[in-house]
Amino acid sequence: MQLQGKLMKSNMQSSVRKLTIMAILSAIALIIFIIEAQIPIPFPVPGVKLGLANTITLVALFINYHAPLSWDFISRNSSKEKNNDPPVLNNFDVFLILICRIFLGAFFTGRIITFVFSISGGLLAFFAMIIVKRFINDKQIWVCGVIGAIFHNIGQLSAAIFMTGSTAVIVYLPILIIFGTFTGVITGLVAQFTLLRVRKDMSS
Repeated sequence: MQLQGKLMKSNMQSSVRKLTIMAILSAIALIIFIIEAQIPIPFPVPGVKLGLANTITLVALFINYHAPLSWDFISRNSSKEKNNDPPVLNNFDVFLILICRIFLGAFFTGRIITFVFSISGGLLAFFAMIIVKRFINDKQIWVCGVIGAIFHNIGQLSAAIFMTGSTAVIVYLPILIIFGTFTGVITGLVAQFTLLRVRKDMSS
């Protein structure tokens, strides 16, 4: 009975940590999204954006890749006991973080059209990154960032074609791919170095 009680307590603590991490990442992604929405992009091409919020999606995807992380710094206490087995964020957890950010982002910005384009690009980018993740290591997160950014733009362009009923907007595809590659490298490297720094801090 004592063993069962300890297991239940451990599972409950793990679930609380997991929900805490998901809530924190969702909040950070939402803040970045809202701030980015206020930044004018000096390009006369619809759909062009930095996509900085995707950094958080990448962090969530690779948060437990290979090297285990300790997330006790989120809720520091005086206890010397630490749980070195962090709650794993699986693909569905990352999916929930993404959906939460998209829904709340559209709500707080007050732009319904934002939701349509964000959900189209976000979902396509998410599934593309899930596939790419299987073939890269944690030193190639920037590659996943590039793929995510490109497919995000493709998803948004597909939504535009569906909404306008015209394929004329497809002329923007080359520009969106080039810009997506550039921004994907940035978001990917930011996520990669963020996780590297966290691992170093946790191991010191």
